[in-house]
Amino acid sequence: MTPLTLPAEDSGAFTPPTLEDMHLPAIFPWGAHEGFSKQMLMVLLSVVFIAWFFIAASRKGQLVPGKLQFAGEYLYGFVRNSIGKDIIGGKDFMKFVPLLFALFFFILVNNIYGAIPFFQLPTMSHVGGAYFLAALVYVTWIGVGLKKFGARFLKLTVVPAGVPWYILPIVVPIEIISNFIVRPMTHSLRLFATMLAGHLVVALAGSGIAFLIAQESVVLKGTSLLVLVGATAMYMLEALIMVLQAYVFTLLTAIYIQGALHADAH
Repeated sequence: MTPLTLPAEDSGAFTPPTLEDMHLPAIFPWGAHEGFSKQMLMVLLSVVFIAWFFIAASRKGQLVPGKLQFAGEYLYGFVRNSIGKDIIGGKDFMKFVPLLFALFFFILVNNIYGAIPFFQLPTMSHVGGAYFLAALVYVTWIGVGLKKFGARFLKLTVVPAGVPWYILPIVVPIEIISNFIVRPMTHSLRLFATMLAGHLVVALAGSGIAFLIAQESVVLKGTSLLVLVGATAMYMLEALIMVLQAYVFTLLTAIYIQGALHADAH
C-alpha cells in the first residue's frame, strides 16, 4: 500500500473537512438517512427569534423609543425604505414589504448562525433552503405579472420592446432561458454557494490549525499562527458576506417584482 492510499491516522497526512462534515447526524432519526436535523432546529429557532425580537420591539410603542424599539424600527425602516420603496416604487411597494421583510431577516439570521459558536453552521449552506426561497420568489413575481397583465405578461417578459421582428427568433429563446430558468437558478445558487464556500474555507483553516499544532516541528507549530491570522480575516469576511447575501437576495426579489409590475415599460 502506497503512502497516498494510507488512512490519515496511519500516514500522518492532513485530512481536510468535507461536505459530509457539514451534515450532522439527525437529532431524531426516522430513517436510515433522514430525520430531524440540527439544521431544521436552527431554522425553527430563527423564526422564533425573529418573531420574539420584533414583537418585543413593538410591544410598548413610545414617542421617544428605547433601545430595543429603536433597533426594531431602524431595521424595519431599512427594508421598507431602502429596498421596498426605493426599488419597487412609492405606489406599489407597501403590499410587498412583509415578504421582503421576512426574506431579509430569515436569511440574515440563518446565515449569521455560521459565525456563532456552537451553532457554527449557516443553514443556507444547504441548497434545499435556498431553492425553496428562490422558488417562492419565482412564483411571486410571475403571479404579480399575471395578475396585472394577464397572459400578456408572458409576451411582455420574453419579447423586448423595440426589437425588430427578424431578430425575435434569436432573442425570444434567450429571454425565456434567462428569465424563467437562469434567473431562479442563479437567485438560489448565489446564496447557497457563497455560504457553503465561505464556511468550508473557515472549516479548512480550523482543521489546518489543529493539524499544524499537533505536529512535532516547532516551525509547523509556529506556522499555525499565520493560518490563525488568515482564518480570522476569512471569518470576518464570511460574516460580512452573510449580511450582504441576505441583502442581495432581498434586493433581487424587489427588482424582479418591480420588473413584473412594469413589464410593459421594458
